Amino acid sequence: MSPDTLGICYAHEHVVIRGPFVEQNFPDFLLEDFDKICEELNHLRSLGVGTMIDAMPIDSGRSAVDLATVSRRTGMDVVAPTGLHLRLYYPTDHWYDTIDEDSLTQRLIDEIEREITDDGEPSGVKAGVIKIAGSRDQLTDLERRNFRAAGRAQAVTGCPILTHTEQGTAALEQIQLLRDAGANLEHVVLSHVDRIADVTYHKEILSTGVRLEFDSAMRYPANANVTFDLVMALAPEFSDSIVLGMDAARFSYWSSFGGKPGLDFLVTQFAPKLRAEGLDEQLIQNLLVNNPAQAYSFDRNNGMENKQ
Repeated sequence: MSPDTLGICYAHEHVVIRGPFVEQNFPDFLLEDFDKICEELNHLRSLGVGTMIDAMPIDSGRSAVDLATVSRRTGMDVVAPTGLHLRLYYPTDHWYDTIDEDSLTQRLIDEIEREITDDGEPSGVKAGVIKIAGSRDQLTDLERRNFRAAGRAQAVTGCPILTHTEQGTAALEQIQLLRDAGANLEHVVLSHVDRIADVTYHKEILSTGVRLEFDSAMRYPANANVTFDLVMALAPEFSDSIVLGMDAARFSYWSSFGGKPGLDFLVTQFAPKLRAEGLDEQLIQNLLVNNPAQAYSFDRNNGMENKQ
């Protein structure tokens, strides 16, 4: 895909989540009813949303085949992830605990350059983003391995990286690990950092060159919305560095499953509020369209595109 074709991009989403481990341990995360998923995505398409960045990586509920099916049925472009989530999303006997850094790096590269495999089955789908996750306040040794592998895989392939920060913490440690491993921070997006209201903290993170993904707007009360305040404070100075998402992993957030506020919240409630409170229209276009197109493009100074 050309980055110019993304349109409005939801920058951290969960389109399909399924599997026995999820069903047993996180039943509120199950997103496997195709009719309801497609109903919600068709509604978003009617509102101008063109792309969703899926954030459920290897063996944590991902099904690349199903992501492709939903994309074909709705016309919504879906970027499929490789990578590893937090340890809690895996069974006790998963190879998460034993894989070495070199092998993990190669697994990520293979899913980007060749194809994703789920449960050992080929999908015919290539990954377009590396998703990794860190714990609260400080990363574990296994998470540091995952971050180093992601940085190395990006250096080889140019694939963008999307990270999970737990309640917005440990962002600077994540950045340092990725930088040291050879990642281009312009193609690194840190999620959920708007769980922390401190503008100074955000400016310190943004000064490194990474992008921040804010997805907590629907979780705050209207009269004390930290995400709104952060966007209004930061977007004018860091106009190309912030992207928006919903992180709607629970079906209780989806209108089609009978939940609320519905995935249209970003474009029918949050963006209009930014506009009504005086945020420049070009900045809103950057948040929803231009910034994710830049952040999630493959790095032309690294990886496959530079080597062809």
